[in-house]
Amino acid sequence: MTDFLQEHPDGAILALDEMSLYFQATLTRVWSPVGQTPIVKVHPGREHIHFYGALNLRDGREVALPAQETTSTVTANFLMLLLLLFPQPILLLLDRAPWHFGEVTDLIEHTQRLHTLYFPPACPELNPQEHVWERARDAVSHNHSYRRFQVLIDDFEDYLNDSCFSTNFMDTFLPLGLGIF
Repeated sequence: MTDFLQEHPDGAILALDEMSLYFQATLTRVWSPVGQTPIVKVHPGREHIHFYGALNLRDGREVALPAQETTSTVTANFLMLLLLLFPQPILLLLDRAPWHFGEVTDLIEHTQRLHTLYFPPACPELNPQEHVWERARDAVSHNHSYRRFQVLIDDFEDYLNDSCFSTNFMDTFLPLGLGIF
């Protein structure tokens, strides 16, 4: 990472990840008056959609899109969108999900502006994008009472793309020379 920053001081550093959003509400703790048990209506189906997200580690802005599936083709298409949005060189931090290879590897090999750094296996807590998903779920999808799935999807996407998610990733790992990688 330090090599990338030295060669491209204005380069974009993006943490990428995917998650699944289910229409069925996920339950979490809530405050309620003593003696009044909160009621959360739970949809019986398992409708879901996936989200692709890339967190800009320099400014905390998010680029997120819903997707019907997580495949190397969809991932490569998301990366092409990122290449359009960020004209400078990009350092992409990502995990080792199967859909991050195949067509994605081909795209990376044929795109000089795209550089990658993979997180170690089984270390999702290192990926700042995981914390974005957590905040979005807390704000939008936990204990929700949406009646239509599309409204939940739209609100989730709006929250992701309209919020700023500050991270101390650069401060934490850059002085250490990213020895964890």
